[in-house]
Amino acid sequence: MAKPRELRRRIKSVQNTRKITKTMELVATSKLKRAQDRVVTARPYAAALAEVIGDLYSPELAERFPLLRQPKDGSASGRRVALLLITSNRGLCGAFNANLIREARHRIDELEGQGATVGLHIVGKKGITFFRFAKRPIASQRTDIGDKPTAAHAAELVGPLMAQFAAGALDAVDVVFAQFRSAVSTPPTVLRILPIAPPRVSGRSANYILKPSAEAILEQLLPLYVRNQVYRALVETAAAFLGAQRTAMKNATDNAGDIIELLQRTYNRARQAQITQEIAEIVGGAEALKG
Repeated sequence: MAKPRELRRRIKSVQNTRKITKTMELVATSKLKRAQDRVVTARPYAAALAEVIGDLYSPELAERFPLLRQPKDGSASGRRVALLLITSNRGLCGAFNANLIREARHRIDELEGQGATVGLHIVGKKGITFFRFAKRPIASQRTDIGDKPTAAHAAELVGPLMAQFAAGALDAVDVVFAQFRSAVSTPPTVLRILPIAPPRVSGRSANYILKPSAEAILEQLLPLYVRNQVYRALVETAAAFLGAQRTAMKNATDNAGDIIELLQRTYNRARQAQITQEIAEIVGGAEALKG
């Protein structure tokens, strides 16, 4: 059994660790509410953009816009695909980043197995560190976005990819991100943002007055829609990271409490044994003096 002095040091160490994890849990909880608000705000806007594009879409108009250009056949052989992976800059969030990286590797293997050439674009230090270690070439990387992404960040990320796609240098663009369903449900998701999938026909007739024309409106809306898809991926991943970090820190805090309780019981038993031994020595000494 460990000595009482050693047990006291271990108890103090675990108590200090618990203070840190509890503080990080509170900070993540505070940030999570604002991140959730950004997610909730972004979703209706994206839905409205998709609805308007669906009302304006027609096969004749689609032929005039490169962002709507669909592949000639279903085969991926010989195609060039850009994969945008969004991870976090920090850890202490359980398997959050590992799940995103695993999903990205699975998607890369799937595309390359079909004969496509994949260019990897990464947001976040964790993804960059992993693929550098794996000796995988990285086409572009960003570490300055953090957990407060903006529409400007999304435009900077996807702008060059849209230009390459429009010029024919790319055939598709996929995004791997964490879909935020709740603080404890953030599955890694693959979303194809280019080419823009033909919208579903709603069957209703939209009563729009189009000025100057449907073509001019789509010319502005299509890039805006793609940028908004990337913005949504950024804000959902940021909120998912904070949810994962809060959960991980709560579990660490609870585990630290269990360890402290166990160490305290062990310390009490060790202290009790030490006191019993000291009493026995005193009694033995007194008896020896009597004799």
